Amino acid sequence: IHVFNRHSRQRNYKTEFESCRPEIVPLDFGDYHPLKPITVIESKTKKMGRKGSTSSTSSSSSSSMVDPLSSVLDGTDPLSMFAAIADPVTTTVNMDGSRKKRDRDDNSLVGTDFEPWSSKRGDILARYTTTEKLSIVSCKTTTSTSAMSEKVRTRLEELDDLEEGSQRELLNLTQQDYMNRIEELNQSLKDAWASDQKVKALKIVIQCSKLLSDTSVIQFYPSKFVLITDILDTFGKLVYERILSMCMDNRSILSDHFSPENVNDTAKETCLNWFFKIASIRELIPRFYVEAAILNCNKFLSKTGISECLPRLTCMIRGIGDPLVSVYARAYLCRVGMEVAPHLKESLNKNFFDFLLTFKQIHGDTVQNQLVVQGVEIPLYLTLYSPAIDWILQCIAYHAPEVLLTEMMERCKKLGNNALLLNSVMSAFRAEFIATRAMDFIGMIKECDESGFPKHLLFRSLGLNLALADPPESDRLQILNEAWKVITKLKNPQDYINCAEVWVEYTCRHFTKREVNTVLADVIKHMTPDRAFEDAYPQLHSIIKKVIAYFHDFSILFSVEKFLPFLDMFQKENVRVEVCKCIMEAFINALTLEDEKRMLAVLINGFIKMVSFGRDFEQQLSFYVETRSMFCNLEPVLVQLIHSVNKLTMETRRVMKGNHSRKTAAFVRACVAFCFITIPSLTGIFTRLNLYLHSGQVALANQCLSQADAFFRAAVSLVPEVPKMINIDGKMRPSESFLLEFLSNLFSTLLIVPDHPEQGVLFLVRGLLNVIQDYTWEDNSDDKIRIYTNVLHLLSAMNQETYLYHVDKVDSNDSLYGGDSKFLAENNKLCETVITQILEHLKALGKDETLKRQSVLALSFFNSILAHGDLRNNKLNQLSVNLWNLAQRHGCADTRTMVKTLEYIKKRSKQPEMSHLSELALRLPLQTRT
Repeated sequence: IHVFNRHSRQRNYKTEFESCRPEIVPLDFGDYHPLKPITVIESKTKKMGRKGSTSSTSSSSSSSMVDPLSSVLDGTDPLSMFAAIADPVTTTVNMDGSRKKRDRDDNSLVGTDFEPWSSKRGDILARYTTTEKLSIVSCKTTTSTSAMSEKVRTRLEELDDLEEGSQRELLNLTQQDYMNRIEELNQSLKDAWASDQKVKALKIVIQCSKLLSDTSVIQFYPSKFVLITDILDTFGKLVYERILSMCMDNRSILSDHFSPENVNDTAKETCLNWFFKIASIRELIPRFYVEAAILNCNKFLSKTGISECLPRLTCMIRGIGDPLVSVYARAYLCRVGMEVAPHLKESLNKNFFDFLLTFKQIHGDTVQNQLVVQGVEIPLYLTLYSPAIDWILQCIAYHAPEVLLTEMMERCKKLGNNALLLNSVMSAFRAEFIATRAMDFIGMIKECDESGFPKHLLFRSLGLNLALADPPESDRLQILNEAWKVITKLKNPQDYINCAEVWVEYTCRHFTKREVNTVLADVIKHMTPDRAFEDAYPQLHSIIKKVIAYFHDFSILFSVEKFLPFLDMFQKENVRVEVCKCIMEAFINALTLEDEKRMLAVLINGFIKMVSFGRDFEQQLSFYVETRSMFCNLEPVLVQLIHSVNKLTMETRRVMKGNHSRKTAAFVRACVAFCFITIPSLTGIFTRLNLYLHSGQVALANQCLSQADAFFRAAVSLVPEVPKMINIDGKMRPSESFLLEFLSNLFSTLLIVPDHPEQGVLFLVRGLLNVIQDYTWEDNSDDKIRIYTNVLHLLSAMNQETYLYHVDKVDSNDSLYGGDSKFLAENNKLCETVITQILEHLKALGKDETLKRQSVLALSFFNSILAHGDLRNNKLNQLSVNLWNLAQRHGCADTRTMVKTLEYIKKRSKQPEMSHLSELALRLPLQTRT
């Protein structure tokens, strides 16, 4: 017998449940009952064009009935088979197919902190416009007959046909006409693909790619790049999905991280055919772009295909003579590279360094002559490079070490501190890195040639970084002085206000009202002449918002001498009202009472509960994340958001029926992370404790074991911080009863929490016992002993071969240890330690004023041993007798309770497995009060 058996009795929970259930009385309703299931038998009717028919009767079903469909399919009908194969997430979480799943996994190195290209499209299209007439060359429309004839031509003949007259040129298009035509081509591509005209689709893509070599309307080139690469992206997705669909084997999709060995020969041959077709394209630019568009398809052919193609494509770009066309080709290669192989940073770096080697071409005669012909000034021309260089550097700088910024700065110096390049570097790298070197950047900005790219734009970019990260404290004043010396000399009001708006935040962030007043005075000085402020209301409004965001004390704010004169510049009625409204809202929030906050929180929480994105769970989580950032100062809202995210997690589990896919597993981990980082921001100690417990239970239910362990450990570590008194509805009340309730709930959960493999047996329980022991309890309180008694109940439950309850798909300690002697021995040691603590406390209550408490606790402990202990053990049996006598010793016991307890023991002793209780009953006398 294990040593632990001296304490806990073995429980048969199933038998105990059965004994507690009410007696079942059979009822006879005759042959008919409305809820009786309808059964089906084979009907022996005349055949009428069918093999048989069925009829509903009340008789029993024939066990020999044969379903002709099931017999053919071995019991598996095709619809059920397809439903079993289908990924349930795609139909329940509103995801658009398996590709998004693969994309998400393949892009695991690119997080949400990486700004996607899609967020930049709109800005580029809005910024780079033209009023000049444009032209476009497009494929002639082919009939279905010619489409059929294309299938029998050879590859080279088809591509030659494209280059030898199957196009027509459309002239004198407006910008909108041009964009509409591009959209038509995009749709034509999709239509051709859908009608199985793959060659026609390729022709469209090649012809569109050729447009990227045309710089005749140069100021429109960035927008043209955006429009054309949209078509290339569409083509790349269509080809990839087509080849992927050919990899289906028995209607199952390739695993997420498949290897070329898993790809069948048909798919590989088709993939190679696409690459051969593209390799046959004569012109460099379309050949480069179209191959880059299907770069991801290399995964079907070789594990190293992408890593081998990227350097080759990088070298191909060297053959493009026009530096503007070249840099956008590099930007596109970075785009597809970050999508399909973000870990191959070396190729991205090589791509950019190639660009730096050819950077001097920008100032060459060819470019200068082209600009003269088109009447474009060099400052405007240089801005055309910004989207491409910014994107390339963003890709390179993403999660890059700080040393790379140092290398970039050195290269900028070697290129004469080119302003365009320097601006892109400051836009791409982490604000913390830039802020640390702010003085170095200011020195480089001073040495820039201002003819091509204005210095004030560089100071604006630097200011944007310093609004996000702090420079060294010793440099802060000098940085402000150096920047403002340049800003205040700007003559153009729009240039001035664009810079001043950014640097106002830096001033408010690091300096006092004196410096802020000086800045506001300078703004008034520059924007008042010729009523320049009328064209700068958005920037001026932004300045007001930044000032009131940093000056929470409105007595200080209104003592800033130039604050009210600054407001006088808002002379347009509707703008002035908005600004005053903004100030009043900030003023009200600064003085909001707790009751008002509570009322607002109730309204906001009601709104949050009503917002639903249906089965688009990811969008639902995004809404909660955005809401948290908006209402971070309202604790009830944060609590509601945590509950809502936990509910979302469990809803995902319900939809998946507990069987998470890789996608939903990652999603529920994101939900769990949301809760884990939000809870510490709450001030209420019991709010945090209960949310840690609740969130841990949710994590456990979703098989997030390490995250659940982190929640429970956080809760245990927080217990010592519980104060003696807490504020409840404005009144201070003792906290021990709330702590007792929380710990009891925690014990119930710890039963099913598996031990951490690196922390030892019962790590969480031992840690919690240490916390309870060290906690300073009230002198007149017995809650500590009540908690210890609950711990004994937990340890007894942990000693069972099979636990009372479990979490689906989580192995608890009964499965992990399986009655291991070391585990039982550790459990037994903890039991002995806890019993010793309880007995010492009972002994300390042997004073006249505490005898009643001693009696109550002794009887309570006796009942715990009776319910959970193995009373066949002599020592435990004797302990229970001693507790019984102690409860009555000083006449403080409730005689009625004692009598009922003894009757219960005698009744239990009549059960076969409890016969030993009859002997115990004889040793439990009932003392009368005399």
